[in-house]
Order: sequence, then C-alpha cells, then structure tokens
Amino acid sequence: MLRSLLALVLSLTLVSMAPAQDTPTAAEPDRSATGGAPTLEDILARQRGENVDLSYRLDSTGNNAADMAAQLGTLGGASDSDVYLALRYGTADVTVSARGPATGVLIQDRGMWWLEFRQGPLLKYGGYLLLGTLGALALFFLLRGRITIDGTKTGRTIQRFASIERFAHWLLAGSFIVLGITGLVSLFGRLYLIPVFGKDSFAVLAGASKWVHNNISWAFMLAILMILVLWIKENIPNKTDLKWIAVGGGIFKKGVHPPAKKFNAGQKVIFWSVILLGGSISLSGLSLLFPFELPMFAKTFAALNSTGIPEMLGLGILPEQLAPHEEMQYAQLWHSIVAFVMMAIILAHIYIGSVGMEGAYDAMGSGQVEEQWAREHHSLWVDEVKAKEAAAPKSATPAE
Repeated sequence: MLRSLLALVLSLTLVSMAPAQDTPTAAEPDRSATGGAPTLEDILARQRGENVDLSYRLDSTGNNAADMAAQLGTLGGASDSDVYLALRYGTADVTVSARGPATGVLIQDRGMWWLEFRQGPLLKYGGYLLLGTLGALALFFLLRGRITIDGTKTGRTIQRFASIERFAHWLLAGSFIVLGITGLVSLFGRLYLIPVFGKDSFAVLAGASKWVHNNISWAFMLAILMILVLWIKENIPNKTDLKWIAVGGGIFKKGVHPPAKKFNAGQKVIFWSVILLGGSISLSGLSLLFPFELPMFAKTFAALNSTGIPEMLGLGILPEQLAPHEEMQYAQLWHSIVAFVMMAIILAHIYIGSVGMEGAYDAMGSGQVEEQWAREHHSLWVDEVKAKEAAAPKSATPAE
C-alpha cells in the first residue's frame, strides 16, 4: 500500500513536467502529392515552433510511400526521412555489433528536454529553495533569537536517546550531508565549479563525487530502515499533536510550552518526511544504479493510465513504453527534485537542533538532556519516564 502511494505521488508530480505529446494544430493537410511525406506546410509549421502530428508517418513509414519512379532518393520505397523517423521512434529493424540492453536504441530524442530541464528549472528553483530556506532561518533567528530554557535548570538529566538510536541518527545525518554535497557538485559543477577550477580539476572532483555518492547511499538506506524500526511507534500522530500545532509548538512565543510525548508534532513531520522522501530518493537512486533491472516509471505510468487520472487532469495518456535512457532521465529528475525538498527540511531540522534551541543538541550528543528542558518540550514523555522509574524495584537499574 505504501509503495503504491509513493508511486502515485511520484508520478503525479513528474507527469506535470513531462514533454507534451505532438498534437495537430490545424486541419489534416493533403499529403497525396508527396506520397505521405511531409509537406511544405509541415516544414514551415515546425520552423514556427508549432506541434506537428507525426502519427501518419509512424503508420505509413515505408508502406505508403510514392512509387519507385517518384522517389527522389535511392532507398527504394523509403526516403532518408522515413528511415530517420523509424530510428527516432525505435521502430526500425536495426542490427548492432554490441550486445547488451538498449544497444539497439540509436536515437533517443527526449534527451534534449531532459537536459534543458536539468540545466534550467531544476537548478534555478532548486537553488532558490535552498537559499530561500537559509534566508528564512536567518531572519527567524534575528526576530526570535535562540529558544532558551525558560525555567530554572535542575542540574539533573534524563536519558533521551540510547546509543543505538544516536548511532542510527548520526549515520543518517552524516550520509545525507555527504550525499547532498556530492549531489550538488554533480548538478551545479558545470556552471559554477569549472570556471573556478578548470575542466581537468573538475573532472577529478566530479568522478570522486560520483563514486562517493553511489557508495555512501547504502549507509543512507540502512539508516532509514534503522530509524523506521526504532521510532515508528513514537511517531504515530495523536490528538496531543493538535494542541502542539495550535500554538506553533511554542517556538514563536516565549513561555509557551505545549505538552508532547517523546516526539512532538514538528519532530513527527521531520520523521515522516525523512521516511517518505528518503525512501523515494532511495528508490529512484536504485533505479539509476540499476536502470535495466529496476525501471520505475513505465510501470507506474501504466498503472496511472488504468485509473484514468492523467486524462482527468488533462495530461492525456502517459507513455507506457520508455527506453532505458528515458527511465534514467525521469529517475534523475525525480531524484534531484525530492532531494532538494528534503535538504530544505533538514536545514530547518539542523537549525533547531543546534543554534536554534538551547539544550536540543544534547539529545543526540550525549543522549542526556536537562530535566527542565525535557519538561518544557516533552512534558508527557517526562511523566512516563518518571512513572516507570517509580514503578521499578529499588534494586533495579532503570533501563535506557
């Protein structure tokens, strides 16, 4: 069920970026004089940037062409453009010396759409998102300042996270930071690093980044599984979260401390964002690592088409047959888009867990937090811990 929901969200976002299928913009022209080949009006329309319906070519390539005597070329019943069209759409019967997946795909014409989107909107809006997040956090710090402990510190501490929990957290945090940096090097390097370091130096840096990115990803996926198992029980939403949300968690106003269990509503948002977005990034990353074994989008598009949702949204019928190159293009764009969103969320998490809130870092640093801090931010959890300690036998050592 979760996999289906992820696929649905993933595909609905991506299909909005998919290049539109060629559709006719005018009445079907008379091509009898050209034997079914493009007319002058077809050529002029394409030069004007208009969409031209090519379905008639796909259906009649090499079959309904003009007689031999009327051909201008030397290919018998097919012209050079007929052969090119068949190659372009993967319908030509070709023989290649190389053996392997996709070796018979000689032309993959959607590559330019992918390149233009990658170098344009992806970098532009992804960069704006990260810079905007940093700017918003800086402004919040200037207006609100550091969230300090309001009450008197007790000098007593409570163990908030055990060693295994801290290990899973730092494994996830460390791997994600490395993946983010190396991913940004790959995305922005051509525009911003080559002019600084030169092509040769950047080639070494890009190669190293790619190797590190591919291998550190396994630690990231392991960490996601660990925190899912360790914390999913405490991150199930409940009615207490509504009270926390109603007052903004108290982070906007001094002296406001809504009750919360081990994880408050804000932390639950972070948790589920990491699980869902991190899981989606992992799936698209695996598809990129193993494009011939783990294609994702053709099957997802076929499932969506069966529901009729794309047509209801005016997107038409999504392509259900994708070359491995197209699968990788979709996967790379989705991988990057979701990563940008997750990086923005994690920047906010890092801010709160470090300079943004007094005492917050200790939870993942030593695992021990000041009791007053715990009471102000997780009062219900403190009550649960104290109740367990009171119920434990005097000779027993409280469990972590």
